Formats: sequence, structure tokens, C-alpha cells
Amino acid sequence: MKIAVIGATGTAGSRTVAKLKDRGISPVEVSRATGVDLITGEGLREALEGVDVAIDASNAFPPDETVGLHEALTSATRNVVEACAAQQVGHLVFLSISGVDNPVFDDFPYYLAKRAQDEIVAASDVPSTVVKSTQWHEFATNPSATTFEDDEVRVEDWLVQPVAADAVADVLVEAALGRAGTATRTVTGPEVVRLPELTTKLLNRLGDARPVRVTAPALPALSEGVLLAPDNATVLGPDVDAWLHTVDTSS
Repeated sequence: MKIAVIGATGTAGSRTVAKLKDRGISPVEVSRATGVDLITGEGLREALEGVDVAIDASNAFPPDETVGLHEALTSATRNVVEACAAQQVGHLVFLSISGVDNPVFDDFPYYLAKRAQDEIVAASDVPSTVVKSTQWHEFATNPSATTFEDDEVRVEDWLVQPVAADAVADVLVEAALGRAGTATRTVTGPEVVRLPELTTKLLNRLGDARPVRVTAPALPALSEGVLLAPDNATVLGPDVDAWLHTVDTSS
């Protein structure tokens, strides 16, 4: 079986590549580093030649201000499904975000773009497995909610149910090696926590003494539970404290 990982250098993609290699599978690594531009589609069809399964773990943000966020993300997904169809890829495993279809996000540009990506995949003739994930533990330092200053770290008061990116990568690999078909699976972590607390714990683990200042989120619902997993989600460990023990503190 020939497997391609799209977004192979990202947080989820790099872990997925490593886990495939641990199983003795050498995947086709698709990224800008290998000469593929998802937004324009340049090099993508060639990269998927002979591929049986494609795992799309990409997050194709615009490279500059000439391309908008929505256009970049949706163009990337459209190019992926078209390339998969052209190369007769038998199964697309697509990484998405839990809850993007909630109407509360109708004015949240990033989630609107992610919602549109899901719709593009669903409308495609390529058999697909969509893996929807809640925020990752690694989101503790994500610039969309965390701002690092010299004397403090400002963190928006999101209520999250984080899952480890490693655990998500395991699910992507399992889906890729499983039976092709059209399905959706939601995964989450075992613990509900406020993002400022998660960030504080990570900073302490890294020996960073800067205080965390809690700020209100731009969208109030983010602090009220809208990001928590649905009841049918698969709960995957580790919890926050166990994950922290896996964080590399050498740098």
C-alpha cells in the first residue's frame, strides 16, 4: 500500500509520517518542502501518482496578503480532492476540527473556512474518512489564542477538551490502513481544562516563569463550552499531566 501524507511537516503530519515509518511504511511526504503548493495545486497531482491512500493533515494558510484565508484553505482542499480523483486514489483521510458546523461560528472566519473544507470533501466522489479533533494539547502556545510578551503571556479564556497530537496521528494512520469508505469520526481528550491553565502548566514544565494573564476571547462562546467534544466522540489519552511528561524540555 502506498500512502501519501499531505502537510507532512506540520504538527499532525510530521507525527503521522513518523508513525507510518514505525510500521515499516515509507510514505510520500507532500509539503512545500517537497515542491508542492496546495493552494495553487502545483506539483500535487504528480506527488499522488500511484498513491492508494492520501492522509490530508495540512493547514494551508495563505503565504501572503494576496490570498485570503478562506480562499487558501478551500483552494487547497479542492485541489486535494481533484488530484485524488485524477490519480484514482482509493481513500482520502481528512483531518478536520470538531464543532466547525456549530452556528455559533458563523462569523468566525477560520472555522467557516474549515467548515467549507468539510463540505468540499463530502461532495467529492473520493471515498473519505473525516477525522474531527478537538484542540490539541499543543494548542497551549497557539498564537490564535496566546500572545507571548517579554514580561507576560496573555491567554484567551477558552474552555477546551484537549487531545494529544500524537493520539490524533495514531487515528489517522489507523484510518488509512483500514477499509475505505465514507465515514466521520470525532476524537477528543479525557480532560476539560481552561486554556490559561493548560498554558501555565506547559510554561512551568518548560521552566518559563512568565506569568499568564487571562483575557476574554473574541467570541464569548469559546469560554462557555462550545469547543467541548460531542457525546459520540472517542476519548483518547493521555490526560494533560501525562502529556506534559512527554514534552521535550531540552531546548
